[in-house]
Amino acid sequence: MPKRRNSVHLVAVLAIPGAVLGDVAIPVELFSRATLPDGRNPYRVVTCGPTRNVPSTACSITVGHGLAALGSAQTIIVTGIEDIESIVSPLVIRALQKCALRGCRIASICTGAFVLAPSGLLDGRRATTHWKAAAELERRYPRIMVDPNVLYVDHGRLLTSAGANAGTDLCLHLIRTDFGAAVAAESARLAVTALERSGGQTQFIRHMAPIARGTLQALQDWVMRNLGHDLSVATLARRHATSIRTLHRMFIEQTGISPAQWILRRRVYRAQELLETTDLPVEVVAHSVGFTAASTFRERFRAIVGTNPSSYRHLYRGGPR
Repeated sequence: MPKRRNSVHLVAVLAIPGAVLGDVAIPVELFSRATLPDGRNPYRVVTCGPTRNVPSTACSITVGHGLAALGSAQTIIVTGIEDIESIVSPLVIRALQKCALRGCRIASICTGAFVLAPSGLLDGRRATTHWKAAAELERRYPRIMVDPNVLYVDHGRLLTSAGANAGTDLCLHLIRTDFGAAVAAESARLAVTALERSGGQTQFIRHMAPIARGTLQALQDWVMRNLGHDLSVATLARRHATSIRTLHRMFIEQTGISPAQWILRRRVYRAQELLETTDLPVEVVAHSVGFTAASTFRERFRAIVGTNPSSYRHLYRGGPR
C-alpha cells in the first residue's frame, strides 16, 4: 500500500442493503481523524454503495458515491450486514474482484466477511468474523479457514475482523501499518477509544462446556452448584455410583470431552461471570470456583480464554488491572 507522506490515501467504506450502521461509522470516524505530525490527514474517506440510499435495520444510510468509487480506492472497508442470509449483488462481487486484481487492500468488519466471501477472495485463506456467525461462514464457504477466536486476520491486502469493537482494532491496525504507531494512537485519542488490541487476541467467547442431555444431566447440575468443592473424577464417580472408567466413557459419549475438561471449562466460565460482574480479587475468584492456587487459575484461564483474568476484567469493565 502506498505510504508516501505527501499523497492522500483514499479509503472507501462500502455499505450494502442491511448494513450495520455502527460498522459504517467506525472506519469513517477513525480514518477521518488520523493526523500526521504536520497536522495533515493522510486519508480521504468516502462512503459508497450499490445505491445512494442504503436501507439498514436502524435507518436508511445515505452514501456519497456509487460502486464506481471503489475503482480509485486504495483501501476498501466492507461493512457488516444484519442478515447473513442476504444475497450479495453480483455487481458488488464483481467490483470487489476487480479491485483485488488491481492490488487494492480490502478489509471486512464483522459479518462483512459474508459480503466478501462470495467473491472467492478469501478462499484458501484464514479469516474471521463475529464468533456467533463463524460456524455458518465455515459451513457455507468450506474453502475458507475460519478462525472464530481472533480479533482480526491480516493477509496484507486482505483482512477480516470480528465484531464491531474488533473493527475498531482493525482500522487502528491499518492506520498504524500505513503511518506508524503515533498516528494510530492519536486517531484513537481523538475518537476517544482504546488503542488497538493485537489481532491474535481472543474474541473472549465464554467457553461454555456442553451440557449432557442424557444420564449425566443431574450430575452436571450438582457440579455447577458445587464448583468450589472437591470435584475429582473419583468424587463424581462415587456420586454417580459408577466406576471412574465408566464415567469417563459417559462424558465422552454425551459431551465430547472428559470429566476433568468439562469441570475445568465450567470453572473458567463461572470465573468469567464473576470477573465481569463483581469486584472480587482474582485470588478470591480463583478459590470460589475451585482452584486452590491463583497461579494455577491464571494459567488455566489464559489457556482457555486467551488472556489473563485481570486483563479480561479490565477489557469488560474498565477496572484496574
